[in-house]
Amino acid sequence: VQLVESGGGSVQAGGSLRLSCAASGLNGDDYAIGWFRQAPGKEREFVAAISGSGDSTSYADSVKGRFTIYRDNAMNLVHLRMNSLKPEDTASYYCAARGRNFVRPATTTREYNYWGQGTQVTVSS
Repeated sequence: VQLVESGGGSVQAGGSLRLSCAASGLNGDDYAIGWFRQAPGKEREFVAAISGSGDSTSYADSVKGRFTIYRDNAMNLVHLRMNSLKPEDTASYYCAARGRNFVRPATTTREYNYWGQGTQVTVSS
């Protein structure tokens, strides 16, 4: 299983970005996918997750109403649309996949078996 993130960059506060996670080596709807982020000196934290079928999502309170996670299983892609970005959203963002047939979204790092290398998001004030 390989996960590759893309779409990071630098934006001003209030701006938007869309992150993408390209998954290979798995059938899309067999795996829940999550997004996590890690800022320098801080622990990796949950951002959003989506079920294998895409019909169930979960969000951290800090991003609810601003971020949207969705997936295209035909293309094995999961996207994270981020609107109204704030400086505190600055971090490296990682996508992760749960084990095969673990299709429900999960919110802790230990529930995910596969990780991407991350993409940097920087939001300036």
